[in-house]
Amino acid sequence: MNKKKIPMVDLYAQYQSIRASVDKNIGMVIKESAFVGGRFVEQFEAEFASYCHSKYAVALNSGTDALFLSLWALGIKAGDEVITSPFSFFATAEVICRLGAKPVFADIDPRSFNINPDSIKQIITRKTKAIIPVHIFGRPAEMLKIKKLAKKYGLAVVEDACQAVGAKYNNHLIGSIGDVGCFSFFPSKNLGAYGDSGAIVTDNDELANKIRKLRNHGSLVKYQNESIGVSSRLDGIQAAVLLAKLPYLNKWNQRRRIIAREYTRLLGDCEEILTPKWDVDRTYSVYHQYTILVKGNCRDGLKEHLSKNGVSTMVYYPTPLHMLVALKDRGYKSGSLPVVEKVCREVLSLPIYPELGFENIAKIARLVKSFVMNNRTR
Repeated sequence: MNKKKIPMVDLYAQYQSIRASVDKNIGMVIKESAFVGGRFVEQFEAEFASYCHSKYAVALNSGTDALFLSLWALGIKAGDEVITSPFSFFATAEVICRLGAKPVFADIDPRSFNINPDSIKQIITRKTKAIIPVHIFGRPAEMLKIKKLAKKYGLAVVEDACQAVGAKYNNHLIGSIGDVGCFSFFPSKNLGAYGDSGAIVTDNDELANKIRKLRNHGSLVKYQNESIGVSSRLDGIQAAVLLAKLPYLNKWNQRRRIIAREYTRLLGDCEEILTPKWDVDRTYSVYHQYTILVKGNCRDGLKEHLSKNGVSTMVYYPTPLHMLVALKDRGYKSGSLPVVEKVCREVLSLPIYPELGFENIAKIARLVKSFVMNNRTR
């Protein structure tokens, strides 16, 4: 049996597969001293906008800033309410609070883990200004229903596509459906840089222009600052890495889907394990994570069992956003959003990355099943 630990993601293996392109691009940045902004960033913006079928892409230094600057450019301010999912990384709610607005959480669908549109409808008020659907784990949210609600109530839609680059809904690329789409290129993402970085895409000229200005201290022309902004420019080296990787993204996403299907095939007969719901109707998922539900209060035991046998796992996310200490003054309590609270007690993400071999997938599945079988007899 292979004693080598199976990681959640193997970034060095990915680097080895495209080493020549990455090294060449980084070398060109260094040769030209194009370290902040410059032609590599501009080229990446053009190619990423084209990839997303969007008119504009604006490169930024993180997915968090993509969300923050999008809301800021849309005019979200103190006293406004923004509806979003409680099942996400903290940044999704954090950026709302940074603008003095109030995050309002809708419960999630227990199988897709995405925000439930019926739950959204129940919490829209006169103060609601925007909806942030999170395409969690690379699975598209129900954008048709969300867009209908937004149109009916005059709300902006900011897609949190930080985990969903390349995913599709109704044959439209995620990020290109709402008013603006926000992406993270954190190293472990499906399209990852070698440090923090992000981008927005939009077809809205005014919105793209505002975000370009905000990312550069409120300036489009050097030393001509027209408004207050921040420093959120993408480094040239990160753009060079992303340019080297972008041509492989569809291939890598397809490999993730193959791995997800194999996991589902191997684990499908395990009653105690609920595998991710496969694509239905309009969705094309890219499996940033392969996340199972472990029934019977056995999640932590399974995680420990896998760790002892050399398999890395992660719990995304152990605590729903509305129950975090940082948001304790927002009026929520235990039981406020029962679906997400139950999901957070049962989710476990298994290793998934394009270089993961079938031998290791089979090993992980065997270990999951052996734990389940032993647990049944107790």
